[in-house]
Amino acid sequence: MATDHARPKARRESLLAERFALFAECLLTGVWIAVASLPLVTYPAAFAAGARHLRRRTAHEGGGWREFAADFGAAARRGWIVGMAGWAAAAAVWVDVQAVRAGLPGGPLVGAVGVFALIGAAVAGLRAAAAWTPGASWRALLAAAGRRTVLDPAGSFLLVGGAALVLCSAWFVAPLAVPVLGAVAAAAVAVEERHRRR
Repeated sequence: MATDHARPKARRESLLAERFALFAECLLTGVWIAVASLPLVTYPAAFAAGARHLRRRTAHEGGGWREFAADFGAAARRGWIVGMAGWAAAAAVWVDVQAVRAGLPGGPLVGAVGVFALIGAAVAGLRAAAAWTPGASWRALLAAAGRRTVLDPAGSFLLVGGAALVLCSAWFVAPLAVPVLGAVAAAAVAVEERHRRR
């Protein structure tokens, strides 16, 4: 009489449960990103660590707060310079907007160019953060991300929409913007993965 020695199959989560778990992980990652961004110049490193955490999660690899903190520390070593440059760019655009309000000649054109340049720089920064790995050069990441921002307009518009979602969330219910940061990091990871597979 034959006996069945087959092992029972491992129980898998349903697709809905898996997607909900990923969504919850995105929201938690948004909180981590917000906390890591509190020094203000560390937001590129925070997004890089958050994106790397979400890449691990989608690849079904282990990782939690400790791995996020280690990635954040590695990304912040040079990432704070990128954060300073981002704030300098935002200040320059603020000056342009003030010129538009003051009615200076050519102000509207200069203001529009400045706003579009800032949006492009923010998208390139998100794409660079989504591609970051320990030891990567921020300068090389930003240069490559700038090219992808121009050459992949569909992906870039998706990230602009994600950033707009954060701003709208902050406008209506400020605390809601914190977890939504994780969704923006997830969108950046998805856009980069989509571009890589093309």
